[in-house]
Amino acid sequence: MKILVVGSGGREHALAWKLAQSERIQLVYV
Repeated sequence: MKILVVGSGGREHALAWKLAQSERIQLVYV
């Protein structure tokens, strides 16, 4: 699964970081 995270704040950074740790997520765009 590919994920796009839009934003530059701490909330978006934390969300992207946790998603990147998942084995189901192939690629995270920030």
